[in-house]
Amino acid sequence: MVIVAGACGIAAGTPLAILGAIGRAARQGAVVKGGLYLEALAAIDTVLLDKTGTLTFGTPQIREVISNDGFTTREIIGAASIAERRSEHPLAKAIVARAAELGMPIAEPDSFSYTPGRGIRVTYQGEEILVGSRAFLVDRGVEKNFPIDGYSRSSTSEVLVARQGKVLGSICIADVLRPEAKAAVAALREMGLKTILLSGDTQSATTAVGHNLGVDEAVGELLPEQKAKWTRELRGKNRKVAMVGDGINDAPALIEANVGVAMGSGTDVARESADVILIGSDLSKFVQTLRVARHCRAIIMQNFVGTLVVDSIGVGMAALGFLNPLLAAFIHVTSELAFILNSARLLPRTSEVGH
Repeated sequence: MVIVAGACGIAAGTPLAILGAIGRAARQGAVVKGGLYLEALAAIDTVLLDKTGTLTFGTPQIREVISNDGFTTREIIGAASIAERRSEHPLAKAIVARAAELGMPIAEPDSFSYTPGRGIRVTYQGEEILVGSRAFLVDRGVEKNFPIDGYSRSSTSEVLVARQGKVLGSICIADVLRPEAKAAVAALREMGLKTILLSGDTQSATTAVGHNLGVDEAVGELLPEQKAKWTRELRGKNRKVAMVGDGINDAPALIEANVGVAMGSGTDVARESADVILIGSDLSKFVQTLRVARHCRAIIMQNFVGTLVVDSIGVGMAALGFLNPLLAAFIHVTSELAFILNSARLLPRTSEVGH
């Protein structure tokens, strides 16, 4: 009875399954930082998605510059480029690139202050320049000189520019969705996962992107701490949450989630905060990694149930006197080998590289 009743199949098969799954995920383009995160990933039922740089290429282009009170495009872009010079945000890069296209020198600001998810305040030659959302400008007393109506074109982000309390104009910037994003979201929903788009962009732009992708819910105008709050609230409702993002603004939510997933092309802060790193920026790799995690959990459960069945049968046979030591050893060894081979199915194959 002692010979046949043992959990060696689980003891040997479980680590092999986890190592095999981590290796397979790596071959398919994702670095999982440990078996604990692989286990958590298999239990996920809700996926939170950042927009810029995650679902889009993160290389937005200026679509239109809207003037206020006769200010020229060069004046608006010039002021905005001074403020955005030190920023690493994709929208900032689009503004600086347009200034370069116009042949404008980009001056260094005298002081720089960045409020994540809202905007930038700088001083240059004694003048204050504000670049950011409407709420950001309003909070700094610009509402009395705020004659521009909100610009809400589908999938377009609005960046307002003010100097010395006067709104110069609005810069409308759009990004391009990644070609695999829609298929990845559809695959996540087919797996029974709830998908929620969280963005610091305007609600209109976020809603348009969410509708295009087919997510369950799209929430815009969120600060980094609000994204983190969303994550905490969902976990408080016993949801198992994965957060997928790429930027500094996503780091708090990546930490709060059951599993934080960072795009490999994202910022260092996002990668350090995440539990899973996607090599490159292909969201479909996250879908593949999720499938690997679920497959790993299924194999471990198969080994567990199989061990219980074999041990139960062996103990029953021993109790009835039908089991001798030689047969008990044979059952034990062959069942253990079967469970190890079952786990070995997760080991990466050469043909999976790059897929």
